[in-house]
Amino acid sequence: MTTLYDLSVKDIEGNAVSLSKYKGKVLLIVNVASKCGFTSQYEGLEKLYEKYKNKDFMILGFPSNQFANQEPGTNKEIAEFCRLTYGVDFDMFAKIDVNGENEDPLYTYLKKEASGILGTQSIKWNFTKFLINKKGEVIDRFGSTTKPEDIEDDILKLL
Repeated sequence: MTTLYDLSVKDIEGNAVSLSKYKGKVLLIVNVASKCGFTSQYEGLEKLYEKYKNKDFMILGFPSNQFANQEPGTNKEIAEFCRLTYGVDFDMFAKIDVNGENEDPLYTYLKKEASGILGTQSIKWNFTKFLINKKGEVIDRFGSTTKPEDIEDDILKLL
């Protein structure tokens, strides 16, 4: 059986990263976009990261252009936008598909472990969030409208 830690992804610079690197940390995995109505959530995500990064907490951002073409830039452009506009210091990864024929295996795994409203599996929009405990288990899934600060209590329970 595959676990989260068996998977590998590419960071925003194109380097392979094994998710086993994050063993023992609470993770918030988010599909992000730079030109979305929810893009301002980067600010809340960065605040959470800064507050808890020294307590075994990490945010993993995965840009996706699957929703209304809201992440059209290159990985380099995305990284620059996030750093300059929101001071993003949490780990960002290469642009991926989160649904469909070319979806990244990470999202196949996450969606299998935590379905959405009414049991649906597909990601509905940008800024869907998956909360992972220190054992690599998917604890919860939050939709786009859930602000990062609204998840803080859930994160604290796992830290």
